[in-house]
Parts: sequence; structure tokens; C-alpha cells
Amino acid sequence: MLPIDEVLAPLNQALTLRPNAVLVAPPGSGKTTRVPLAMLEAPWLNGRKIVMLEPRRLAARSVAGYMAKLRGEKVGDSIGYRVKHDTKVSAHTRIEVITEGVLTRMLQQDPSLDGIGAVLFDEFHERSLHSDLGLALCLQSQSLFREDLRLLIMSATMDAESASALLGDAPVVTGEGRMFPVETRHLPRRAGVRVEDAVVTAVQQALAQDEGDVLAFLPGAAEIRRAQAGLSGVSPGVRVLPLYGSLPQAAQEAAIAPAKPGERKVVLATSIAETSLTVDGVRIVVDGGTMRVPRFSPRTGMTRLETVPVSRASADQRRGRAGRTAPGICYRLWTEQEDLRLEPRSTPEVLEADLAPLALALAAWGVADPDELSWLDPPPAPAYAQARALLRRLGALTEAGAITPHGHRMAELGLHPRLAHMLLRAQEMGWSRQACDLAALLRERDIVRYDRSVPNVDVMKRASILQEARQWRGELPESLGGLRVDSALCRRIITEADHLIRMLRSSQAQSNQSEKEQAYTGDVGVMLGWAYPDRIAQLRSSGRFTLANGRGAAMEAGQALAYDRYIVAVDLDDQGVESRIYLAASLSLEHIEEHFQTDIRHEEIMEWDNSARAVRARKRLLLGGLLLKETPMENPDPERVLTVLMEGIRLNGLDMLSWKRPERQMQERMQFMHKVNPEQWPDASEAGLLDNLETWLGPHAYGMKSRSDLQKIPLTEALADLISYEQRVELNHMVPTHMTLPSGSRVPLDYSNPDQPVLAARLQELFGWKETPRIGGGRVPLTIHLLSPAQRPVQVTQDLASFWKTAYYEVRKDLKGRYPKHYWPDNPLEAPATSRTRPKA
Repeated sequence: MLPIDEVLAPLNQALTLRPNAVLVAPPGSGKTTRVPLAMLEAPWLNGRKIVMLEPRRLAARSVAGYMAKLRGEKVGDSIGYRVKHDTKVSAHTRIEVITEGVLTRMLQQDPSLDGIGAVLFDEFHERSLHSDLGLALCLQSQSLFREDLRLLIMSATMDAESASALLGDAPVVTGEGRMFPVETRHLPRRAGVRVEDAVVTAVQQALAQDEGDVLAFLPGAAEIRRAQAGLSGVSPGVRVLPLYGSLPQAAQEAAIAPAKPGERKVVLATSIAETSLTVDGVRIVVDGGTMRVPRFSPRTGMTRLETVPVSRASADQRRGRAGRTAPGICYRLWTEQEDLRLEPRSTPEVLEADLAPLALALAAWGVADPDELSWLDPPPAPAYAQARALLRRLGALTEAGAITPHGHRMAELGLHPRLAHMLLRAQEMGWSRQACDLAALLRERDIVRYDRSVPNVDVMKRASILQEARQWRGELPESLGGLRVDSALCRRIITEADHLIRMLRSSQAQSNQSEKEQAYTGDVGVMLGWAYPDRIAQLRSSGRFTLANGRGAAMEAGQALAYDRYIVAVDLDDQGVESRIYLAASLSLEHIEEHFQTDIRHEEIMEWDNSARAVRARKRLLLGGLLLKETPMENPDPERVLTVLMEGIRLNGLDMLSWKRPERQMQERMQFMHKVNPEQWPDASEAGLLDNLETWLGPHAYGMKSRSDLQKIPLTEALADLISYEQRVELNHMVPTHMTLPSGSRVPLDYSNPDQPVLAARLQELFGWKETPRIGGGRVPLTIHLLSPAQRPVQVTQDLASFWKTAYYEVRKDLKGRYPKHYWPDNPLEAPATSRTRPKA
């Protein structure tokens, strides 16, 4: 009897009275295998199926196998499973253990889940994107179609209150566990020591001091492989086995199988072994304290795998693996102080993941706004908006946000939307085989192995390796295409690619197959560009690129692709200003123009080039933020040219025009009249003329493009266009350009200060002029600058009569001393004016 058996009756009673429930029971209590079996004969089930979600394929197969064994059956009879590429069910199957993505597809195909009486969400505390989505869709299905559908959330470490509230205040049933005591020992990892090296040391210590098999947790496959190498030959009779998600099924099953008599086992595992699985014989856990999680960056649109400390819940789950069958020991490779600072739970994937798959699933379901559904944590709005923008770019959604037929076909494939779009586009071209190879390659870790050499980033190289691997029968060599490869991974990727091609051909997306479908002739760069249009990149300098999304990216020196004009950067990080490129493929401009026409924007740019002081009219081809081509525009619209030309003048001021003294005086005379009568006369100041460029300058500048053209405009004529003929007559009468002096000289007037027009003349030429001359109909006196024979001002006055009476005699004394040859009469009002040194006799 298992501890969970004590609460099976209350649980069934809760589900009899209410449609939903929450079950909280510790690891080892038996909830995963006992609960589904106990529900089979419940009256509310009424002979329908039970579907139970497991987060991982290995756990799903293991759980189904164990329940079938309890019933004395083969898997596929009354107990079966559905996981990726592997299904064992029959017409008699009553309990199906499935992985979470399978539930999403089941709901999309049949929103009412006809024939299913209950959906169980096991290990829900892991909060994967698919589990949150599956629960949200099930809740809506229950609300709209299936009031009789039962939903049960099960976990050892989840927030039961939040789950209960989400399920409509569902009852919470709590079970007890049966854990053997586990001693915790802290072996802190020293600074600078890699986690795999610390794990190797701890495992060696545990094998020497303690009894039983060892389960060691590391963040990823790379660390596991290095730790496995470090434990090679650790001790006679000890087998070291890896356990991670991408391992072949046989290798995974070997890791969880009991050790042979007289043999000890060390299992090096990722978080895959935290829950649901019982690794037989384990009495020692070595916890490296870290885990690898995907983190999506809305800023860059990229996902990276990040190594983070485990949460308290994960650490407790791992520790519990040592006490499932006997007392155990847990080595934690961090300090007791660090242990106190662990986060209570891991961040739900929905808050940090790429939401494009979720957005596509919701669109296929008929939901545009995730707020229409019930969530424990709703998808973040910025990431969700970015996901829908990507789907629109891939043709999965219309601009209005409705799913397209292409989007439905993408959803049916069950792949990431980027890869689904790539496969469907490739199928149209007859490139399905190579596209499936690429999709399989991108869904796995790199097949190329590196020691200290510079990694080769070329995806085409990997596609060629995969093609070469297909020709081999039996074991693959360690080197293909001149590079060291993971032969087992190559075989698995080939198997995955073969599955994808079968799925593509059998899906509703199937189109008429062309004769060249089997040919391996597709362009790698084009296909990857279909999947990652935002990561098409243009060369800036050797090894440095600009992505279509505006980000910078760079690859290490020595790469052949470092000099290509265009690439597709498939895998890159989002650190710093420039992302580091890990995988890329070459792409030609010709292929971009041919295959990305819907992404390319055609622009006609007309702008002011301030360095050239001219209007530049160009035709541009742009892909996102990339300028693909720029050519001069033939016969640009002269009206648009004129508008830009006016902007250039406003930017640089009226000095762009050819101002000579007559033109400037014309402007100043008009501004003088504006000061006198602002309601009748236009503002001819610099600001006023700039504001009114189109009126007075536009007709003269029509057809011009540059400053050199503008220099040819007769500005006097242009300015005159601001006033009427009558105003021009009035201007000449009221504001003369020149004044005739008593000496007979004709002197220009200076209107640069419209408040004080100036007449500047030598004092001797004004003899006999009794009063200050006036303009503007006699209203405005001129300001007279009286000059010496050397044309230097000796007096400024607006009262000439007063000057003759008083100041003249002091000025005369000074000038007579400096200019003794000149004529300085005693009575300037009676003396003849002269422009010479002395008047003629």
C-alpha cells in the first residue's frame, strides 16, 4: 500500500461533487500511477478515457509501462501513451499518458475532447508553457462544451491555493508521503571550479564513503558528457550513464533500469530526473545546484539557454530522489547560506519563453487575446505582441489578427512556427527533403564536436554532413566533411528528418508533389531566411553584420562566412551591443529579391543632402532595417523636389540664396514698410521669408535641385512677388533706394535697421542742407552718419539743424587740424557742398 491510497476515496468523492480538484502529495507517495487507475471505475467517468499529462517523454513511457505492469497487461492495452514519434494505444485503451504538446493538438482537432472524461495534469509545478496552455484550453472547453469534463491538477510542491482559485475554488486534497530519511551534506563549489568538475569530485567521494547508486544533477548535456569523461574508470564495477531528453530511448531506459548484481550505477542527469521517474537503486543524490532554462528576450526576439540556480522546490524534489526506496544522502554543492537564499519556485515558462507557438495555438483555437482564457500567470503583453507580429510576418495571421489557411497548416505540423513556415514554403518549391533536414538539425544540439578549435558556423556544412551520413550503412566515422561529428546524434537527426518528411506529406498541408521533391537542391540560406526573416543580415565590415531587426551581430575571425555580403544568422546570443553568431548560412542578394518579395519594401526617398547642398531622389529596396539597393530616381516629381528643396533652405537659412546688395536692400526696404504698416505689408525679415518660402521663392525655384541652382534666382524679382504693383510704386515713392545730396552725389540708403534708416555721407557733401531729410511720406527722419574725408563717422544725428548750430564747430576744429587741405567753412549753411577737397572756384 502506498501513502496516496489513503486519499483516493476523498479524491474520487471530490470529483463526484465538483468538476475540478487539486491534489498535493509529496514525491514517492504514488500519485502518478495510483490516481488514474483508481478513477477508472468512477461513476462520473462513465466509461470514458482518462488523459494524463506528463512533462517529459521518458516519464510518460515509464509511467504507462508501470501502470500496465500493475494490471498485468502490455502497454497499449488499457494503458497506453502518446509521445513525440511514439504512440502505443489501441481501441481498448482507457488511460493515455501523453506529453503536453499532444494535448494541445488534441484540443485543436476536437475542442470538446469527445470521449475523454478527465484530464490529469501531473507535476504541474513545473509550469511548462504547454501545461499552462493545455489547462487554459481545457478550462474553456469545459466552460463551453463539456460541463462533465473533470480536470485534476497534481503536484508535490505547487501553490495549491492559486491552482484551486483558477479551477473555480476547487477542493484541495492533500496526501502524505512515504519518504525515507535523507541526510543533507553541503560541499560548496569553490569559485572558478566548473560545476561538472565539482560533481565529479562529489561523486567520487560518495562512491568511496556511501552505499547505493548515485544520481547526479547537472544543467545540460555538455556538462554531462564532460562529467562522464571525468568519471571514466572511476572504480571497478561502476557504470556511468547519462540521462537527458535528447538521448535515444534505449539509453534513457538503461539509465533508469536497476543496476546489475554486484554493480553500482552513477546516473548523470538533467532536470529530467527530478520528478515522476524512479531511478532504481539510487540512495545518493549529488545536486550541482543549477539548471538550464530558455529565456526569451522581447528586446531582440531571440531565445537563449541560461544556466540559473535551482529553486527551493526543485532542490527538494532532487533531494527526495535519494529517499524513495531506502534512507539516503544528498550532497548539495552550495553553502547553507546560499541554500537559504534559493527562490521558492522556478519562474513559469510562460513568463520567459518565446510565445510564438502559444500565439499560433491560440489563433488556431480562435482566440486573439489571451485574456479571453483563464491563466495562473497570463502571457506578458509585450512578448505576446511580438509573437503575433512574427506570425503576421510568417503569413500565419492577417493584419487584422485572424489566422490564415497557411497559419492553420503551420499549427497542424506541431513545430515552432518558424520551422513550420519553412517546411511549407520549401514544399511549394519541391525542397521538402532538405528543409526537413534543416528543421531536424535546428531542433537538436550541434552535431559538430569541438575541442579548442574555432567553431565552424556554417549550417550548409552541417547539411552536407547529414547528407553524407545518409550514404553510410552501419557505424558512422568520427569525422565527416572534415569535421568531428557526434555520429549517434547524426543518426537521430536523420530519423527525426525522416519523420518530418512523412508528417509533411501526410498532413493536410500536402500539396501536389513535384518531380524534384526528392532532390537535395534547395538553397539553405533561402530556407533558413524563410524561418528567420528577422535575422537576415548584411555585412558591415569583416565578420560584423547588421540584422534585419536592427541588431548588430558578429562571428569569430577565420570564418568563411565572415566576408559574405548577406547571411542568415540562425543561432546567436543576445548579449551586449552585438550578438555572437553561432550558426549561419550564406544568402545572395539575388535570392533575397526572388524569395522575399513580400518582406521587401520599395521606397522612393527624397531628402535634403546637407553635405552636397542638394536634393537627393533615390529608389530603395529595404528588408527590415537593411538597405539592399539604392539607385537614383529617374524623373522625380518636381513638386516633391520643390518641397524638399524648401526644407533644405529652411535648414540652412536664406544664405543658401545669392544675396547681393540690391537684393538685400530690397528685403530691408520691404521690412521697413512692414514695420510702418504690418497689416498691409508682408514680413520680410529672415523668419518671415522662411515661413513664406513657397509663395515668393517657390515659383522661381521650380525644377531646381541644389544650392548652385538657387544661386541663379533673381531675388529682387522674387521678393517683388510678395507685393502688388501698387505696393511696388508706393515702395519706390515712400522708401527710396538712394538720396541725392547737395553736392549732387546719389548715395544709397541703409535700411538694415528698419527702425533707423541710415544715410551715410561725407560732411562736406551736406553743406547747405538745413533740415534732416525724411522718408515714408515725411514720417521717418533718416539717421545721418556724418563722415570724415576718410569715410569715418565723426557724428551721428537725426537733427541736422541742431548739428550745424552747435556740434559742427567742435567737429570743424578737429577735422581742420587733421585734414588742413580740405574746405571747412565758418558758415556751413551758406557754403557750397562739394564732393571734392575744395569746391570749384
